[in-house]
Amino acid sequence: MKNLKFNQTLDKVGITASVLCAIHCAFFPVLLTLLPLLGIGFLVKGWAEIAMVLFSLLIAGVSILSAYKLHQNVLPLVLLATGFSIIGVVHLFLPKNLEPFILPFGGLSIAFAHYLNLNYKGRCFVKHHYKTQIVNRTK
Repeated sequence: MKNLKFNQTLDKVGITASVLCAIHCAFFPVLLTLLPLLGIGFLVKGWAEIAMVLFSLLIAGVSILSAYKLHQNVLPLVLLATGFSIIGVVHLFLPKNLEPFILPFGGLSIAFAHYLNLNYKGRCFVKHHYKTQIVNRTK
């Protein structure tokens, strides 16, 4: 039970981080000129973006992979891999001017993977709880 709540918290943090990543990617060109004026110019540095991606990867890896053992549904894993693939391909192979149009799809794909993972875990918990109640009643 405690592990389930921790994993649900990880999914909620993962959803938030992924949506923030998508927003960051979509509005980065606009904010690029404003960040130094606002005193948050460090977000322009490449290390901030790498840290955001690694943070999302760590949370997603722990949350989605551990929950897969419970719900056995591959869709969150596929969406997770798709999201990180989009991010990787855009950063490595596409011109910088296409990033704001494509990268948000990677972040939103990861957020949706967390959302589905959260729902699948909830269904498994309800199913398990219901079966436990039935077994206890028959004893």
